[in-house]
Amino acid sequence: MMRFVVTGEWTQNRLLRAIILWFLFYSAGLWLTNALFFFNQMGLDYESVVAHYGGSEVQFMPPRSYKVLLEISHFHLLAMGVFILTLSHLVLFVPFRPLTKIWLIHLTFVSAISNEAAGWLIRFAHPSFAYLKIGAFLLLQTTMAVLIVSVLGALYMKVPNAYRDDLRKAE
Repeated sequence: MMRFVVTGEWTQNRLLRAIILWFLFYSAGLWLTNALFFFNQMGLDYESVVAHYGGSEVQFMPPRSYKVLLEISHFHLLAMGVFILTLSHLVLFVPFRPLTKIWLIHLTFVSAISNEAAGWLIRFAHPSFAYLKIGAFLLLQTTMAVLIVSVLGALYMKVPNAYRDDLRKAE
C-alpha cells in the first residue's frame, strides 16, 4: 500500500482510493460524534466541564469515579492512538512542507493526550484544568479536521513529480 502512496499512484488505484475514502468517511463520523458527545455531556464553559468531572450537587451529579475514568482512558488511549497514527501516516504523503506536517502531527497527538489527561486532572488535581480540557478538545477537533480534509484533498490533487522524487529520497 505504501508504494502506491509514495509514488502518487494512490490517486490512480481505484481500490486503494476507495479504501482511503471509506477510512476518511469513518474519520469524519468519529470527528462528528466526538463533538456531539462532548456537547451532549458538557459545553465549552468552565462550569459545565467542572460539573461533568467533579460533580454537581445542584444538578445531582456525582463526581466521576476512578473506575469510570480508567475505563474511558483505557479505550480512548488505544482507539485514538491507532486512529491518529493511521491518519498522521497518510498525511506524511500530503504535499505540505515538512515543518507543517511535523506541527500538525505533534499538535494532534498532544491535544488527544491532553484531552484525555484533563479529565483526570480536573477530578483529582484542580478544577482549573477545565480550561485545558476545553482547549485540548478544540485543538483536537481542529487538527483532526485538517488531517481529514488534507488527505481527502491529496486524493484528488495531482502531485508534482518533483515532490514525489523528494518523497522517494526521504525513505
